[in-house]
Amino acid sequence: AALTSLSAAQTYSNCNPLYTTGCPADSALGRSVSIDFTKGASDSFTPSGNPTYNGDGVAFTVAKSGDSPQITSKWYIMFGRVEVLLKAAPGVGIVSSVVLQSDSLDEIDWEWLGADADKVQSNYFGKGQTTTYNRGAFHADSGSQSGYKRYTIDWTANQILWQIDGVTVRSLTPSTAEAGQYPQTPMQVKIGAWSGGDASNSAGTITWAGGATNYAAGPYSMYVKSVSVQDYSTGTQYSYKGTSGTWQDISAAGGSVNSGGSKVVDNAPAVTSVSSGQPIVFQGTHRDTTSYTTPSVYPWVPQATTLSTATYANYPGLPSGWTVSSSGKVVPPSSASV
Repeated sequence: AALTSLSAAQTYSNCNPLYTTGCPADSALGRSVSIDFTKGASDSFTPSGNPTYNGDGVAFTVAKSGDSPQITSKWYIMFGRVEVLLKAAPGVGIVSSVVLQSDSLDEIDWEWLGADADKVQSNYFGKGQTTTYNRGAFHADSGSQSGYKRYTIDWTANQILWQIDGVTVRSLTPSTAEAGQYPQTPMQVKIGAWSGGDASNSAGTITWAGGATNYAAGPYSMYVKSVSVQDYSTGTQYSYKGTSGTWQDISAAGGSVNSGGSKVVDNAPAVTSVSSGQPIVFQGTHRDTTSYTTPSVYPWVPQATTLSTATYANYPGLPSGWTVSSSGKVVPPSSASV
């Protein structure tokens, strides 16, 4: 009960380490976990917006305006591999999302638009910069809404791979990324669905999402059976030693920051279909970072508030000494009181 209360208060951070020092350290996964959502909820993730669980896994259902069910990991990885067994939601305007995101607003995305069952979009952002929206790319993904497929992000200091059922559809290296935009700071895992076609969104977002959402034809559900995560670094916490936003400025308490050793893929398919417009998953995260607040659900809408230092009252992560088992179970330290 105590952990439930704590995690409910830790659904967002308002401390960006690129602009202020002394931000609390990120709780590190520091190992590999495999989580089966067909067995129910995992205490490795904080839910919001009422995701539900059954034999198909965790369901993220959009039934009406404002619905945006989501789960967010309580731990971070510092380079790693994330595999999700997923069936995307149908419906014009409905967006299914798997996102890796850091406190400094580095981001690596998978996005499925309900209006097109045969494509998936990959995307990335660095340091929250959105001077251009030309980093997204579409890939053939037949049957994404009719059955479960395995989607992978393999992230190292040398490359990011997006894979579908083990086949690489895109690779990105620091040299091929937009200047200064290669993601390289500790990331949380965020999974959920939302309505990009809601009437409250901007015209650009609605167009990108494929059109206006018809809630009367719903509800629309995205399903995730399982998530497997390997943290390539080790330790209990990750912290920023400086404000450069580079991986060399990240330290690992009780472990080491490992850049990842996978061989750079130089024969990945060329990006032939580039997304433009407004491919914003967590709407409002790609914003002016000098003043913002981040609500606990998405689409995130920025509000003009003063940037402040986070504390354990509003910071995501585990208390010091808590760990995560290989099945994703949150385990208290032996000295913790009952």
